[in-house]
Amino acid sequence: MMFNHASILPTVTQVWGADLPHWLRFFTLQSANVVYVLLGCVALGIGAGLIGSFSFLRKRSLIGDALAHAALPGVCMAFILSGTRDPWIILLGATVSCWLGAISIDLIVRHTRCKEDSALGMVLSVYFGIGIVLLTYIQQRGGAAQSGLDNFLFGQAAAMVPRDVWVISTVSFMLLLGVIIPYKELKLITFDPEFARAIGMPVKWIEVYLATLVVLAVAIGLQAVGVVLMAALLMTPAAAARYWTHRLDIMLILAAAFGAVSGVLGAYVSYLSPKMPTGPWMVIAVTFIFIISLLFAPERGMVARWRRQARHRNKTLHENVLRTLYLIDEGNENWGNMHSMDVLMKRRTLPPRVMGGALSHLKKKGLVQEPSDGNFRLTERGIRRAARLTRLHRLWELYLTRKLELPSDHVHADAEEIEHIITPEMERELAATLENPEVDPHRRSVPGPTETVDSSEDSRP
Repeated sequence: MMFNHASILPTVTQVWGADLPHWLRFFTLQSANVVYVLLGCVALGIGAGLIGSFSFLRKRSLIGDALAHAALPGVCMAFILSGTRDPWIILLGATVSCWLGAISIDLIVRHTRCKEDSALGMVLSVYFGIGIVLLTYIQQRGGAAQSGLDNFLFGQAAAMVPRDVWVISTVSFMLLLGVIIPYKELKLITFDPEFARAIGMPVKWIEVYLATLVVLAVAIGLQAVGVVLMAALLMTPAAAARYWTHRLDIMLILAAAFGAVSGVLGAYVSYLSPKMPTGPWMVIAVTFIFIISLLFAPERGMVARWRRQARHRNKTLHENVLRTLYLIDEGNENWGNMHSMDVLMKRRTLPPRVMGGALSHLKKKGLVQEPSDGNFRLTERGIRRAARLTRLHRLWELYLTRKLELPSDHVHADAEEIEHIITPEMERELAATLENPEVDPHRRSVPGPTETVDSSEDSRP
């Protein structure tokens, strides 16, 4: 006997969905409205994330905000002329209005003394004001067809119908193709437009093309997030993605993914609490993603930056203590003598706890020994390492006095900072530039290069 799997599947899904709690039933996608909102928001997030990345990298982040506000008059005029809220007609009106806004910004910048930020502010406020006037006129005129038109101000993704989803998905797919096909050209004018002009690339037309993509991305987002919040959906995924990578292709993928995730989360919150608007929650979700990126991205995140700064502070502290032992021995012209913490603290003012911690670390690294309780001396490896630090310090002092002509009593503090970050390559360049000096500006001996250590050893303390 053959089973009709097509007829059984909906029944199984319905029974399974009925047994699930409300917060999990969303993922069964049984509700048609959930499917429409989810598909529309995900498609919008992908398109906005892709196109917003180029605006973000070209430092034109506010252009999306200006164009989103400039779209409102087009939405209203499209409705006045057509008498319907057909999504394709509304999209056409919004696109034309956005284009007029973009042209207005360009004309203001080109033919007046106003900077781009001033032009953006003027276009944003003027066009938005015209849109509010037209919206008021439509509402006063009455008619059932105008119901919900004011939702374009703040968006109402929950009101999406299949036509809206079809429009958003189609345009988002066009935006995806519009980025993939001319990817090399878009990448070049984003990072080096002058070189693109030099090799004969039609930079102006490519910029017009890119502006068209931004206009379309803004226009399709009005239904979901509205003119007020559309700029956030354009820029925030790109800003979050930038923290995770240095490559444009990876950034585009991440921005699109972050936009899609924000769409899922916005739709999910709206499903759990029907009174919660989807569009604003999309913006909140992508902002939360941005905060996570800001804090925890592996290289650019604040936590990683704090850790690098802490490592550098500790490295500087340990090397300063190490060099203090070296300088004491150098003054006595006798290497490997034992010195108490009191002696060290007279030469390097540090709290006892900090000094003790630094000496303990140097002992673990094999740079310092403690033959008797409270007395320390340099090991052979510690002497070599401290000699290299002293060499770098004195080379840099000499460079500042010879090349920058600074007084010799003004260079110690700067050399105290820079000695910890000079690489072996920089050391060789300094020595060659200074013709391998033997003494520093204070007539102290500069340790020779044979007393240095290799770079792998250099990075450990």
